[in-house]
Amino acid sequence: MITKELIAPRSIVVIGASNNTSKPGGKLLKNLIDNNFKGDLWVVNPNESEVQGIRSFSSPEDLPQVDLAVLAIPAAACVKAVEVLATQKGAKGFIIISAGFSEESEEGRILEQQIVKIIEENNGSLIGPNCIGIITYAHTSVFTTPIPKLVQMSCDLVSSSGATAVFIMESGIPKGLHFASVFSVGNSAQNGVEEILEFMDDVFNPETSTRVKLLYIESIKNPDKLLKHASSLIRKGCKIAAIKAGSSQAGSRAAASHTGAMANSDLAVEALFRKAGIVRCYGREELTTVANVFHCKPMKGKRLAIITHAGGPAVMLTDSLESGGLHIPQIKDSEARQKLKSKLFPGSSVENPIDFLATGNAEQLASIIDACENEFDEIDGMAVIFGSPGLTPVLDVYQVLNDKMQTCKKPIFPILPSVINVKDDVAYFIAQGNVYFPDEVLLGKALTSILKTARPHEEKIFLDNIDIPEIRRIIDHTEDGFQSPETIHKLFAAAGIPMVREITVTTEDAALETARQLGFPLVMKVVGPVHKTDVDGVVLNVKDMETVQREFQRLIKIEHTTAVLMAEMASGIELFLGAKYEDHFGHVILCGMGGIFVEVLKDVTSGLAPLTMCEAASMIKSLRSYQIIKGYRGKNGVNERKFAEIMVRLSTLLRFAVEIKEMDINPLMGDGEKLMAVDVRIRIGK
Repeated sequence: MITKELIAPRSIVVIGASNNTSKPGGKLLKNLIDNNFKGDLWVVNPNESEVQGIRSFSSPEDLPQVDLAVLAIPAAACVKAVEVLATQKGAKGFIIISAGFSEESEEGRILEQQIVKIIEENNGSLIGPNCIGIITYAHTSVFTTPIPKLVQMSCDLVSSSGATAVFIMESGIPKGLHFASVFSVGNSAQNGVEEILEFMDDVFNPETSTRVKLLYIESIKNPDKLLKHASSLIRKGCKIAAIKAGSSQAGSRAAASHTGAMANSDLAVEALFRKAGIVRCYGREELTTVANVFHCKPMKGKRLAIITHAGGPAVMLTDSLESGGLHIPQIKDSEARQKLKSKLFPGSSVENPIDFLATGNAEQLASIIDACENEFDEIDGMAVIFGSPGLTPVLDVYQVLNDKMQTCKKPIFPILPSVINVKDDVAYFIAQGNVYFPDEVLLGKALTSILKTARPHEEKIFLDNIDIPEIRRIIDHTEDGFQSPETIHKLFAAAGIPMVREITVTTEDAALETARQLGFPLVMKVVGPVHKTDVDGVVLNVKDMETVQREFQRLIKIEHTTAVLMAEMASGIELFLGAKYEDHFGHVILCGMGGIFVEVLKDVTSGLAPLTMCEAASMIKSLRSYQIIKGYRGKNGVNERKFAEIMVRLSTLLRFAVEIKEMDINPLMGDGEKLMAVDVRIRIGK
């Protein structure tokens, strides 16, 4: 719960403030004074009658009524102070910057719980403990710097870590990034990143609310809340980028399947972000670069012109963009090209990248941008690389660039690498309200990350020809553990997922009879061992009765084998689908190439059940091996829509069978329109 007293208090008391501004309480009070807090400001310090010119009280009991209390005192003293402030002084907002709570010890965790209980019983809200505080338009209750100049329609920053929040601001501010608010949630005893997003969603106003949210998350305590409010904000027109740190690989230990070996909390986060429409970043520079892209005009297509006076950065940017799925198209209009070339120095290139040489000037840059804006129809946006070789003053170039940033309908991404030669000119450019990018490769990665992040879709469970009552009946009558082929066939039939015909046999005579029923060629596989290929337990392309007889006798003797599975021989591209139930997140679904490739390449994408067709299609297109699925060098590919539909049907099955803890479909054979599950393992845990 976030109260108005936390965001816009009429009065603030700093408990533990001092005249020593090298201490957190002293620096926080100085920040409030220096940034002109408009309301009543008091201090509690038993040793002073006045602190930094602000009236000081001996104890919380002596205070008048107060909206917000900021505590910078030892952890052990916080409980008593909070109790007095909440029950006697009407405080509804609390920020505890003190450490020594749950991050340190069990005793600290108990103190933290006591504080939360008091605050919640009195309808208050808490930020922290163990945080740097928050910055809003009303107050700068932080003990750190920098204090950014707040710009209403810029971006909100919410961080689990106070130090990281500082470093993100220090990364963004020099590149022209502004902030509207900063929340450091620390231990998130009552309010974490999810609750701040919920508040921003609840109070969102299309006329006044910021449209860019940056998140640094160390622990996702409530994935459903994060998903609900992040996707809601994005549907309202916001853009969200986030770093999730501290991913664990613990889930891969002692795994009994490919899915179990690969699915971990990080893939669950990946799936959550994909479903919500959050752009995932892996570092501060990447996060602030994505934020700056968000502040540029949106690009309506994937085709970019690179305008440069330096060849090397243009080559690196081209590589980064093309490898990420964007295109640097050749300019086809020969008349328009020739017209532009006539305005440039000899030796300039009007291909793409458009290179106007190290001696290029402001007038030439303006001509190139105008041509890309008005004459080159194959261009959706422009990346302008302009540094300075140190030959002549170039302020006029940045003036032109500033003018074109405001007037062009197509987005312009300014890459300005000369932070020493023309630092004053770049400062001018930022002062006009522009953002810029000091590194072309980071910009390329940011653009491709944004391109690959789909918008959130309404959660709609796919139910076409899926027999939910039958799925529940089957699940309710099964025992824990890995399931028999018969049970798997029944589940897949109820969900409408195609499988090859299979029959399990335990005798040689039954194997021969089954071969007659199924016809040749056949596959024979051991039942029992977890990894069949490791024990030489799979025989492909069985074409006659003699091979059936011989291989049955061999397979049934393999250690831990209880039966032999005989199945139709399917052909095509080997695909992989898997699922694993993750606490709090639900089922994480994986897709990728099958067979040994899932082990060797680990080229998988993840999604959260239930999936929509759009989500499944996005997962398929995000695979590095997507070209194989599409078909290549004359080889038949896989019908992507049917592949996506199987994924969606699987997600519906899992949605109504949460007892399924692990599943592998490896391989799912795909050949054009025909897709068939061949080898399936399902583990149920009730």
